[in-house]
Amino acid sequence: MLEHDSEDHLDHSFEVDLDTIKTKAIRGIAVIAGRGFILSIISQISVFFLITFMSPEQMGVFWVVNAAVFFLIYFSDIGLAAALIQKKDTPTEIDYRTTFTIQQILIVFLLIILYVLTPSIVSTYSLSEPGKNLVYALGFSLFLASLKSIPTVKLERKLEFAKMAIPDLLESFVYSISVVYFAWKGYGVESFTYAVILRGVVGVVTMYILVPWMPTFAISKKSLKELFRFGVPYQLNTLISVFKDRGMTLIIGKVIGTAGVGYLGTAERFSQMPLRLFMDPVTKVSFPAFARMQEEKKELAKMVTRTIFFITFLTYPLLMGMVLVMPVFITVFPVYQKWEPSLTPLFFMTINVYFASATTLLTNLLAAIGRIKTVTKLIIMWTVLTVLFVPMLGARYGVNGAAAGYALVSLSSIVAIYITRKIIPFSLFESVGKPFIATVAMGIVVLIAKQFLHDTVLNMFILVAVGGVTYACVSFILYGSRLFSDVKKISKAFMGR
Repeated sequence: MLEHDSEDHLDHSFEVDLDTIKTKAIRGIAVIAGRGFILSIISQISVFFLITFMSPEQMGVFWVVNAAVFFLIYFSDIGLAAALIQKKDTPTEIDYRTTFTIQQILIVFLLIILYVLTPSIVSTYSLSEPGKNLVYALGFSLFLASLKSIPTVKLERKLEFAKMAIPDLLESFVYSISVVYFAWKGYGVESFTYAVILRGVVGVVTMYILVPWMPTFAISKKSLKELFRFGVPYQLNTLISVFKDRGMTLIIGKVIGTAGVGYLGTAERFSQMPLRLFMDPVTKVSFPAFARMQEEKKELAKMVTRTIFFITFLTYPLLMGMVLVMPVFITVFPVYQKWEPSLTPLFFMTINVYFASATTLLTNLLAAIGRIKTVTKLIIMWTVLTVLFVPMLGARYGVNGAAAGYALVSLSSIVAIYITRKIIPFSLFESVGKPFIATVAMGIVVLIAKQFLHDTVLNMFILVAVGGVTYACVSFILYGSRLFSDVKKISKAFMGR
């Protein structure tokens, strides 16, 4: 249905002022991170159970199929949802309806493509019938995810992050519990099939309970023109990114096999655990918050500095601890020794995450302030380097070579940092330098302590404690009492005060 733009009243009011943005941003990070922390831990624990019950080949099938199907998800709205969030004026109902209509048209088209391509996917990666069913289940979950987009945008525009966290947390809880249960019962790859369907249904039902919105089909030429101006370049960037990440999984799967992808994908999953715990909630908050603050460059620079610090301060020590303690963990728990080939890839993948801890947020910042072409150039650079290094090193040195390729590509993130600081002069030393210094000090102390301790469960916890105390002490030396004041502010935000 084509609706007339003249019937639509534009609301130019600014939904939230600057002080409210800063308050809600801090509170949003605290709420999403705090309330999601326990379920995120459950999600990560589920990985330990999965790699106990499943073989590297079975995990590899999931990584490959997941990459193949979710490669399609980024065609599902051509950036219109992001354009609604970034838009300075308050979106109208016709904007929402137009976005929803275009999304559903694209989703149906993509599901048809998926159905046609499934035999080729099955043949290329020698998938069994359960693998084929997983393809269809992930496709259905793509449709369910598209139904949540408009209610999600409405919450993000108002910076209602506490409400946004509820569907995500419930989805995470349902998925983690169900996939482990089915794996324990011996369902193998089918465990993922049942879990993703349950996750999708729970997410949609919960979101519409929180944000009642009647899905309505309509198309406005004026809305499309305005939204395309930002949305198409934004989605092009996302598509290139997806090719770099998901597409590379498909390519490397042919080079190192599904077992190799199982080792590499598991190493990547573990290396990204800190990001999933802390980066995800920050990313949800930062894009709409930065977009609302895009005219306040000085305040924006301060917020970027503190936001990156929040991420690096929490992720850097966890990454270092994981690399140093994981070999001990595998030794004291023999059931996980089949995953020993993942240890070297884990080291290389953590290098990638060290840089991503800052650059992911910086590309988010550039997109939020309208520098979408700059983001495109950066993503193209990373994609070209990934295509050049990862398959080549993977073919020559196997799983370790592919992981080393990702580490080499991550070094180019220095370019993104340099470009962003010219636009928004945030403090690199405060946001990245100090957490890195404290992490290196922690790593040195733990390495020394390992020389005097045998590989036992008790000594593993002693190493963790030694690392934590060292990091806390060095951080206090670097930051002083300001560290406690920052923690206090976040605590107050979490409590809603």
